[in-house]
Amino acid sequence: MIRGMGSVSSALLACGLAFLIGRAAGFELPPDSTQCVVGLAEGWNASEAKISIYEKRDGAWRRIGEPWRARLGKSGLVWGLGLHPVPKGATTKAEGDWRSPAGVFHLGGVWGYPDSIRKHPKLYYHKVTPRDLWVEDPASPDYNRHVVLDHEPATAWEKKQQMKQSDPAHALKLFIAHNAPPKPVPGAGSSIFFHIWRDNGGRVTAGCTTMEKARLQNLIAWLNPDRKPVYVLLPKAEYDRLRGPWKLP
Repeated sequence: MIRGMGSVSSALLACGLAFLIGRAAGFELPPDSTQCVVGLAEGWNASEAKISIYEKRDGAWRRIGEPWRARLGKSGLVWGLGLHPVPKGATTKAEGDWRSPAGVFHLGGVWGYPDSIRKHPKLYYHKVTPRDLWVEDPASPDYNRHVVLDHEPATAWEKKQQMKQSDPAHALKLFIAHNAPPKPVPGAGSSIFFHIWRDNGGRVTAGCTTMEKARLQNLIAWLNPDRKPVYVLLPKAEYDRLRGPWKLP
């Protein structure tokens, strides 16, 4: 098998290094991040959020367009592992907890079914085939990594890790770098993406952030890797508390 994360490894490595630095010192959004996606939920147990996008111009954050609705994990939010420091003693995301990771995260590339998509030339895109896996097994050395098989999936394990081919909701996916390589923590949560919602937003997720297809397509087209885009997902009260210290939009 071939590990398929090399094309986005530099961004994910930066994510891991910044996470360690954030634990040791006061945290702020990276100064070179000038695009920010913000998701605000009513509380830690909310399964909906409002998404807004911001650009930093002349040192000031400015919102682009109007917010839109998104769905989150069935059980709400919990602190994730990203760029931000995790509060001492806080519960953090675990595999299978049905919660979306809260915090600040790099965005690490796009996977989908079409041959091509509308995007910035530098934004990584991979067309998914039946040989593409995203490993959600905490016992695997490839946990929370994209893997491309050199053969058709044959074992029950390989088929379980397959990036789904018959599900329209997974036809376009933008990676949210929670617990990301180079050193994902086994069992701390995997396969967190922006992807297309189900039943026009009538269904919750297992931890991803979902939205209508056109919104996701426009979001992906807007992203510019040179501007180091990040995703901030927090309950409103937590966002208001951290907005100043973390220099959030």
